[in-house]
Amino acid sequence: MNLSFGGALLAMLAASSSFGGAEAFTPRALQQPQHLSTRATSFSTQRTPVKVSMIDDEAKSELFVRKPRPEYIPGEIPDPDYVRIFDTTLRDGEQSPGATLTSEEKLEIARNLAKLGVDIIEAGFPIASPDDFQAVKNIADKVGNEIFEDGYVPVICGLSRAFPKDIERAWDAVKGATRPRIHTFIATSKIHMETKLNKTPDEVVEIAVNAVTFAKGLGCDDIEFSPEDAGRSDPEFLYRILTAVIEAGATTLNIPDTTGWNMPWEFGGLIKKLRENVKGADKVVFSTHCQNDLGLATANSLAGALNGARQLECTINGIGERAGNASLEEIVMSLALKGETHFEGGPGTGKLRTAINPVHISSTSKLVSEYTGMICQPHKAIVGANAFRHESGIHQDGMIKNKNTYEIMTPESIGLMRGDAESGAGIVLGKHSGRNAVGTRLKELGYDLDPDKLNAVFTRFKEVAERRKGGLEDEDLESLVLDQAGNINNLWTVTGLQVSTGMSGIPTATVKMRGPDMVERYMASTGTGPVDAVYKAIDQIIGISIELESYSLSSVTEGIEALAVTRVGIAAIEGGPNDVPSIHSQFGVFKNRQFSGSGSDTDIITSSARAYVSAVNKLLTWNARRSQQEIEEANGTAGDAIETQSKVVTSA
Repeated sequence: MNLSFGGALLAMLAASSSFGGAEAFTPRALQQPQHLSTRATSFSTQRTPVKVSMIDDEAKSELFVRKPRPEYIPGEIPDPDYVRIFDTTLRDGEQSPGATLTSEEKLEIARNLAKLGVDIIEAGFPIASPDDFQAVKNIADKVGNEIFEDGYVPVICGLSRAFPKDIERAWDAVKGATRPRIHTFIATSKIHMETKLNKTPDEVVEIAVNAVTFAKGLGCDDIEFSPEDAGRSDPEFLYRILTAVIEAGATTLNIPDTTGWNMPWEFGGLIKKLRENVKGADKVVFSTHCQNDLGLATANSLAGALNGARQLECTINGIGERAGNASLEEIVMSLALKGETHFEGGPGTGKLRTAINPVHISSTSKLVSEYTGMICQPHKAIVGANAFRHESGIHQDGMIKNKNTYEIMTPESIGLMRGDAESGAGIVLGKHSGRNAVGTRLKELGYDLDPDKLNAVFTRFKEVAERRKGGLEDEDLESLVLDQAGNINNLWTVTGLQVSTGMSGIPTATVKMRGPDMVERYMASTGTGPVDAVYKAIDQIIGISIELESYSLSSVTEGIEALAVTRVGIAAIEGGPNDVPSIHSQFGVFKNRQFSGSGSDTDIITSSARAYVSAVNKLLTWNARRSQQEIEEANGTAGDAIETQSKVVTSA
């Protein structure tokens, strides 16, 4: 989906004298959103900037002007109050089990991150697999050269371990960007050095210095170094290794709380001590990367900013390894609301700011949720479904009288147009509704789909509306968008389905599917239940060997006619014909990727089949691209990989 909401210069209102609290963070006026013009139809892989028109004539108002930011200089921020936002959704976020993204999905998310205004996009771990390399290169060559009218273009970063082969692979992937960066790391805690690396501290320092020196020798002048597990490392050793990498050419020092071990006062204190004791600290930018194992990732990141960190690493919706990362939306809105008043004591005036355009938060959050299959819990701060809902009678009374009584920010400030949703024309969407009505409602919900994707959603809407009395709720409509999100590479489609099951007899399913060659195939199979029988029939038709890792089924709304939403996670059987191994950035071991899929329908069996096929299509697309890239590498060809999905998949 191409979700585009307008950029914004949001006003932070002064404290209200009526109740002594801060007024809601809200735009001064709700206007029609801007529309980024479609990018050039083709992009050069050379470092030739592509100008992007940011604002339509009718939207040229102060509200929709992008926020100013200081000139980007590696290792230096001219404004000491400016905080760079480093988004690692496409790298650390994708390491969440089942969150594997296709190259097209990564590119679309990267473009949304650019609209959001993040300073650095960590596009991936290029050495992990040929597909990861190509995805990072694609983002660097395209998004990394799409310069907005205000001169903004995101830095495109590639992660690498402290090995020359890794670093060279990362540089090859990102060097086509206007502003490329290499991010290299090695563990520095005692437990990691002794048990994982089997290295002495001296050896670790030598490896780190050699890695930074090698990256600089390739021509990279923007090098980030991370001492992994810094939160549990000896501070004296950190002083030593960080001083050494600065001398070697590092420009950003990222301090990770890799296991989420630190308390905010501990982590903030660590940042302060490093700034005071590392030689050359005034020549680099200090950064934070906080995991959420104790639920303190955002708090630790902000504690780092309070003590002088001027780059904060985070992910959309806080996704990532284990319990996830610091949440971009939480960090950004905390600084938007409190940055001017609660961060004194570090460098600068203590009035911290970012250049993030918050009205893109909701749409970007939804895009990431849909493509990764990782749905936010309803009470998630900022972007959860219940974040701006009020059910208590006392709360509702206060909201009716003054919304500032229970909201410190408005949903409109993050791109949720509540006014349209709750006070609009009262349109009920049903089987007689047209494409314009559906498209308008989706825009109000934060989705701005391109014509092809709107047509796909509208087709599904009509199919469901014909079988549904009383119209579709917002939740139903969003589930249909989710259903279509997994169909970017729709190689196989279920065109017919019939099951027989009950307390007596063997569950049996007959499935009809259309493949990439447009030929329909039939298969009947039995299973332990109707869903199992359907999945086995699909496996036999496509000819795949995979394991179902997770399966969940939920009702979107109440009632017998409610839409069912199914989410599945699959992985290829290790050593099988569809094996999809890649290198894990932290552990350095090969592991099979997991792929997620979602589907919705009023029939739970159909919903289950759609979700399964969505996940299978992602796996097959990933395999097809990897096979093509391996062929091209073997033949010594260059350039972007040309997808030959149909040939590869049909032969499966």
